[in-house]
Amino acid sequence: MSSRERILGRVRRALADGPPGEDTAVERGYLRQHGDLGTAQTVDLLADNLADYRAVVHRTDTEELPYLIARLLAERGSQSVLVPPGLPPEWMSAADATRVHDREVNTARELDKVESVVTGCAVAIAETGTIVLDGSPDQGRRRITLVPDHHICVVRVPEQVVSSVPQALERLDPARPLTWISGPSATSDIELDRVEGVHGPRTLEVVLVTAGT
Repeated sequence: MSSRERILGRVRRALADGPPGEDTAVERGYLRQHGDLGTAQTVDLLADNLADYRAVVHRTDTEELPYLIARLLAERGSQSVLVPPGLPPEWMSAADATRVHDREVNTARELDKVESVVTGCAVAIAETGTIVLDGSPDQGRRRITLVPDHHICVVRVPEQVVSSVPQALERLDPARPLTWISGPSATSDIELDRVEGVHGPRTLEVVLVTAGT
């Protein structure tokens, strides 16, 4: 008997007591989160884990957000920036960089010429330091966050921050194109030599933004 046959046999036995033709609910007894952190502590944990993955973390409020984005683009020397169709226009109101809108006809070579991209996110996971994009209008299509070398991702605090992966999954639609980001793109060879920017942006800047007073 092959390994494949053994695995399929176990699956059939596990589902044998379920009604034919119906999906059987799977019991999930794992913890939804570890510990009982308050909102501020959860956000701090997110910031620490993002930094641990070599993302650059900034904190600001909604009033200062446009000026922070403008400063980050200027410090990067970005002359052009990709902007998703549903990005709040006030976020880019202070930036001097030329806005580039994603079009279906754009090639990867054309997108590679754009120096930065600014997006929102769907949810941010504190325990893993992960940002999740789901292709919503303020995030755009997946390719615009994988080709440019510099990604500024805005996270609304506290409403978009959750403690754990199970909590994030409850908010996400599995039918949408989900992109899970833990730090800038990186890989390493068998000798553990780290190379960044291989499968996506070399630099990830995460802005944790709270409502202004």
